Amino acid sequence: MRWAALLKGVNLNGRKLPMADLKALVEALGYREVATLLASGNVVFACDETDGAKVEARLETALAAYGLETDVIVRSAADLQAVIAANPFPEATLTRPNHVVVLFHRDSMPTDLPDALRAVYAGREALVPQGRELYVDYIDGIGASKLPQAMAKLKFPKLATARNWNTVVKLAALLEHPHV
Repeated sequence: MRWAALLKGVNLNGRKLPMADLKALVEALGYREVATLLASGNVVFACDETDGAKVEARLETALAAYGLETDVIVRSAADLQAVIAANPFPEATLTRPNHVVVLFHRDSMPTDLPDALRAVYAGREALVPQGRELYVDYIDGIGASKLPQAMAKLKFPKLATARNWNTVVKLAALLEHPHV
């Protein structure tokens, strides 16, 4: 089975992990066809394990042994294709894909999340929960948004990691065609 592993907070705030080290770490687990994408903790690979939770746990244990305590969220090729197919912002992903973000979570998103956020936050971002993902269209850009602070106020699940639309599409392509 082919997996994409998304590491949380890598190469931010002093949490350094060279992608060559990540690739070597994943290969040392016996995983095959390993490739990294960008310098933000994205790695794709093949392995015989079909249980995503077990893959996440193995990767987190290996990263901790390396000296990096971080959360890992994995998605299969089919999972990422479903994320792309469910895109609630097709126009935005065509015109400004770096302003559309998918937050990947381990658990399903509460469907009332947008309403709960609007009760404490009046920003223009559009939010759509879908399964274990939360799609966010940062209409006015990401840099000045106060959405993360509002999510923290709601005790939003911290076990999440975000990727912009460009990265989501590239990860899906790498899963489908590992030698591209």
